[in-house]
Amino acid sequence: MGFPPKVYQFLVGTFAALGSFLYGYDLTIVAEVVSSGSFLSYFNPSTTEVGLVASLLTAGAFVGAGLAYPCSDYFGRRVTILTGGLVFCLGGGLQAGAQNYGYVLGGRFIAGVSIGVLTMIIPMYQAELVHPNIRGLVTGLQQFMLGVGGVCGSWISYGTYVGFTDNRQWRIPLAIQIVPAALLSALIFLFPESPRWLISRGNPEKGLKTLARLHANGNTSDPWVLAEFEQIQTQVAEEKEQTKASFNVLFTNKANFRRLLLACAMQAATQMTGISAIQYYSVTIFKQIGIDGTDTLRYQAINSVLGLLGEFLLMIVVDKIGRRKLIVGGNLAMCLTYVISTILLSKFPPEAHNNGAHWGFIIMTWVYNFCFASMGSLSWMIPAEIFDTAIRAKGVALGCMVSFAFNTMIGQVTPIGMANSGWRFYILFVVCNFTNAVFFWAMLPETNQLPLEEMKKLFTESPWFIGNTDRTKFVGTEISILAHQIESKGIEDRTGTTDHKEETA
Repeated sequence: MGFPPKVYQFLVGTFAALGSFLYGYDLTIVAEVVSSGSFLSYFNPSTTEVGLVASLLTAGAFVGAGLAYPCSDYFGRRVTILTGGLVFCLGGGLQAGAQNYGYVLGGRFIAGVSIGVLTMIIPMYQAELVHPNIRGLVTGLQQFMLGVGGVCGSWISYGTYVGFTDNRQWRIPLAIQIVPAALLSALIFLFPESPRWLISRGNPEKGLKTLARLHANGNTSDPWVLAEFEQIQTQVAEEKEQTKASFNVLFTNKANFRRLLLACAMQAATQMTGISAIQYYSVTIFKQIGIDGTDTLRYQAINSVLGLLGEFLLMIVVDKIGRRKLIVGGNLAMCLTYVISTILLSKFPPEAHNNGAHWGFIIMTWVYNFCFASMGSLSWMIPAEIFDTAIRAKGVALGCMVSFAFNTMIGQVTPIGMANSGWRFYILFVVCNFTNAVFFWAMLPETNQLPLEEMKKLFTESPWFIGNTDRTKFVGTEISILAHQIESKGIEDRTGTTDHKEETA
């Protein structure tokens, strides 16, 4: 193959995360597009029509996340990614070439459907491919590439905003997003299908070969590969009845319902940190303290870079520190930034013209965005890793739908709250960030480096109230024990030995 197993897994995960890049890019350019003079003069949209540009995207994403689950279960993870990429090309093309506002709105909804599909399937695809020791690193690419897309979108839209006065101001940034979508669609079948999906669909031989390709340079006699293969087969056999039960088993089985509750809570809590309010209404928020014009776009571009740095650092440490500490610490830090920002907004209104207050507010938004990497990354990571194979697509899809529903709600409520309550509106996010920290400290078990097939035991045997409970009481090292047993029986092909005490990539 040419690459060490974990390097190969990381590269596959990075390519798949192009779908996340699309989401981050699109989220960022929309503020520039709808505020550019050429866009407004060309379409002359009403205030309601401008608002639809954001809300139709998330409405489409809600629909797309729901559609992705049956597609991924019946046709596979790669076909679902291909579908998402092609649909995005259509939506992006309609927007970039729009001759009237109906094309823009239709393109936004279609692109939203694609984003819903891709954000649902990509972290799940990544989680099903990689070694447990680097699962956090690789699934963290979802938010990291979203951040890369945001940085690219920020600087491209800033450049076209100040560099052009004609329709290129908005057509160029809208057209550029088609390129990564086309690349994702064209090349996805060069990468492996999920071995768990292959085995669950009655193709164990191909599933074993894929596991060996991913973890042992193609050696199907490797003890770790055989141990994981046996675990997957055992779980798939146990889950046959769950597959027939469809969505019901998510609500009737206590361990499954607990996981569904946490996945949905994670996505809802992420939106309630206030990130969507900042993404959609940064111009209005900065105006509340007296900052406007191109300064806002420049500060937001810097904000995107700092957010990307936070996401990169989280990827590096998440498999060492664990999920819980990062979630709790990140929410408490975001709570503090909102406390300081709210005080600044209340004490220094725009007419105060206080330069120190301006910079204090700007720095707090930067610190907030850096700290948001905790919830941003883990909101995709945790739902993708906690469910069993038979219900993973269903659970992740429902979590994504909750995310986009709350995203839409925050997008609609924020301008009303800012207009009617002013600085007091931000107290909502102070409270939400604090309660997020308390809730996940109390309710979320640590899933760090636990194989996917061992999540069921963790969520079945551990108490609902976690607090400071020691996880080792409820999890073991079943796959390591099984691999050792296989090796001791002499099953391993000694001419193709692969060390699976892999160091974290």
